[in-house]
Amino acid sequence: MDEKRRERKDEHIENYLRSEFKSKTLLNNVYVEHNALSNVNFDEIDTSIEFMGNKISMPVMVNAMTGGTEISEDINEDLSNICRELNIPMAVGSESIAIKDKDSRESFSLLKDKNVIKIGNLGWENKIENFEFAKDLIGASAMQAHLNIAQELVMDEGERDFSKNFENLANISKNISVPLIVKEVGFGISKEVGQKLLDIGIKYIDVAGKGGTNFIEIEDMRIFDKDYSEFYSWGIPTAKSILDVRSLSDDFFLIASGGIRNSSDVCKSLIIGADMCAISGEVLSFLLRGDYDYAIKYLKELNTKIKIFMALVGVKNIEELKKVPYKLTGRLKELVDEN
Repeated sequence: MDEKRRERKDEHIENYLRSEFKSKTLLNNVYVEHNALSNVNFDEIDTSIEFMGNKISMPVMVNAMTGGTEISEDINEDLSNICRELNIPMAVGSESIAIKDKDSRESFSLLKDKNVIKIGNLGWENKIENFEFAKDLIGASAMQAHLNIAQELVMDEGERDFSKNFENLANISKNISVPLIVKEVGFGISKEVGQKLLDIGIKYIDVAGKGGTNFIEIEDMRIFDKDYSEFYSWGIPTAKSILDVRSLSDDFFLIASGGIRNSSDVCKSLIIGADMCAISGEVLSFLLRGDYDYAIKYLKELNTKIKIFMALVGVKNIEELKKVPYKLTGRLKELVDEN
């Protein structure tokens, strides 16, 4: 079973690189006007934010990707060094394999002494003791509990019974020793689900909407006797998920992920309600199709382009950016108006 899990982890990476189906985040349906009288000094624009008691250089984190295999060990080593150099947080992929498979732990534990904000990751079905183990394995400042029903349902070996998971999540939220981030894996969080999370005291939500990595397609590529392609377009577009979940309250930290690729995606996500963005697939592509330098160049240029966007709308820090007026257009406006 452990060997099969390790093979599955590597297949996820390989299939991501081969995946072709692209959904839309609908962030292109967020209209922001140009400010021709912008009076900011570009060199004084500040992209830093506070995240879990730490000042980070820009409102971006590298989101959960992988772990548990030799390939992912190299990836996690590179990503941790990139995040340390840029002073941004890093989340690891699911640590569930490390709970039983001791041979897989090195790909995670190598991060323990890294001077970077680390976020661990487990599925919402895991017990509190597993979350504490996963936290200690990497020296995490926070833990992610991922919601991956869609992915599980298309895996031959996936879970089918989710009836006790929410009760378990509430217990984790109440008893875990570090902040808990609840995140989807690419199909979005609805207003109704967001309210249920807030009701049990969740303070950090990562919407992980439709528009980025598609785990139905990635799992489907591992299966030869079934076809789940009719579900490739399933999910809530990232932009709608941000708007819906933020509409519930201002008193929680909202992370936007799911197809965040460029500075416009980041800035528009913040303008419509996110506090920070998380990127995984795009960073992984630059790292594996290029190299370490290629990936870090992408993130450095991303920060520069965020500043350019901020200059174009006439703001000098992230708090001002989040107050920029916007209008919704196209399909996003239709979906929001239908609510």
